[in-house]
Amino acid sequence: MNFIEEIVEKDLQEKKNDGRIQTRFPPEPNGYLHIGHVKAICMDFGIAEKFGGVCNLRFDDTNPVKEDVEYVDSIMHDISWLGFHWGNVYYASDYFQQLYDLALRFIREGKAYVDEQTAEQIAQQKGTPTEPGQNSPYRDRPVEENLRLFEAMQAGEIPDGKMVLRAKIDMANPNMHFRDPIMYRIITTHPHHRTGRRWNVYPMYDFAHGQSDYFEGVTHSICTLEFVVHRPLYDYFIDQFADDEPSLSPWGKGYRPHQYEFNRLNITYTVMSKRKMLQLVKEGLVAGWDDPRMPTVCGLRRRGYTAQAIRSFIDKIGYTKVEGMIDLGLLEHTVREELKEKAPRVCAIFDPVRLVITNYPEGQKETIVAENIDGKPELGTRQLPFSRELWIERQDFLENADKNFYRLSPGGREVRLKSAYIIQATGCEKDADGNITTVYATYDPDSKSGTEGGNRKTKATINWVDADTALSAEVRLYDRLFAVENPSADERDFRELLNPDSLRVVTAKVESSLHDVKPQDHFQFLKQGYFVVDDDSTAEHLIFNRTASLKDNWMK
Repeated sequence: MNFIEEIVEKDLQEKKNDGRIQTRFPPEPNGYLHIGHVKAICMDFGIAEKFGGVCNLRFDDTNPVKEDVEYVDSIMHDISWLGFHWGNVYYASDYFQQLYDLALRFIREGKAYVDEQTAEQIAQQKGTPTEPGQNSPYRDRPVEENLRLFEAMQAGEIPDGKMVLRAKIDMANPNMHFRDPIMYRIITTHPHHRTGRRWNVYPMYDFAHGQSDYFEGVTHSICTLEFVVHRPLYDYFIDQFADDEPSLSPWGKGYRPHQYEFNRLNITYTVMSKRKMLQLVKEGLVAGWDDPRMPTVCGLRRRGYTAQAIRSFIDKIGYTKVEGMIDLGLLEHTVREELKEKAPRVCAIFDPVRLVITNYPEGQKETIVAENIDGKPELGTRQLPFSRELWIERQDFLENADKNFYRLSPGGREVRLKSAYIIQATGCEKDADGNITTVYATYDPDSKSGTEGGNRKTKATINWVDADTALSAEVRLYDRLFAVENPSADERDFRELLNPDSLRVVTAKVESSLHDVKPQDHFQFLKQGYFVVDDDSTAEHLIFNRTASLKDNWMK
């Protein structure tokens, strides 16, 4: 049980909020969800599930410049794919009228004023954590003038950036968020994805978020640690109206939502900044938001990460009040642990060279039956065509090998073809440049795996696919997007830190059993790693993405 679950359990024991548990997941629809959001999703939805409460989905859509219905749809799809279910769907824009009315009330009570200074001037007057700020020259404007100007802002009579509405609190407060924070700004250049041109002023996060929690009856407003310093302001705004505006909440006098914070997710070799991700997409440094190298949920899904693996990873790292860095290897380990139990094994030859078994009868064909996962016959079998000519990995043959090389090499060394026969290499053929084009071998017809004579041991087993029936496939070998462990902390331009080997594409020869695969089918390519069928794969053009190598190749 994590510390927030302990808080919730204690609240239930004390019958706070009449024993009601209500959380919310409040993403801004200005981009795609990434794995950092998943940690919050697992917390918000997990608390509700564990304690019999409800978690609502609320879109924090207060900035029409960056938001789009495309992101709304993708967020809902990703949450559902992860296996979570919301109680209701809300939008901050549902409350634009209530928030505007509250802003008017703040002005009438002398708690807000219209400021005509530039953003730079306001920032300069904020002071520092050790020095008080300076009052705006507009701070003591008459109430009537503030009302008139704020209504003119909403009427579209004031240009963008010309005025803002600020809360009138305390410019000397040690918490700089209390130094007359901006409540509203003007945005006329972009229509809102839901309200169109109805509004010309839009609330800031600090003004909209707590009130939205209050309107909906949220009991536990859970967020990440950077919002600890925002919590007093969250409480302040609600305290200004909650007890004497009962119509704004059906939960009764004295009700308050409470904010709790946990550590956000930071992963090595990854950036979690939406701004930087957007830059990668717009500059074509990745193929899109769902590029399998991206930490987005759609990118992880396309790479072959399962919802269960992602949730298991979040369970492993837990929740604390201390920021830290999680090794990407743990995420990769988690998906390996899941896929090794259920991903069928198949052969895929990445660097093929032709193998001719000279004593195998020409024109003869047979079928090798192999288990999908060795030692687990209950998971089924597959049929592999076998004939005189096969494809094997180029690295599995050396013309002149020393005693430490146990795979194919002329000289009487025996090697088993996976699930098939024992062979011995007899020679090879090369092209004009000296490259090996064909390997020749003989086989022992009495050594077939699964027969009485097939128990003979060899020091090496190699993979193969039948040359006549093998399928060609595009295989995308994805690796870590960044070459440095903590790109966010590096002073260099983050684009200079990209791993030049994060994607390598090969054309492989794969088993004919893969002819009818579907997107998101998972496989272990023997000795190669775990792979998934890409969303763009077709029967005519097979595409596989590497989910993870068989082991961590980045271990120090």
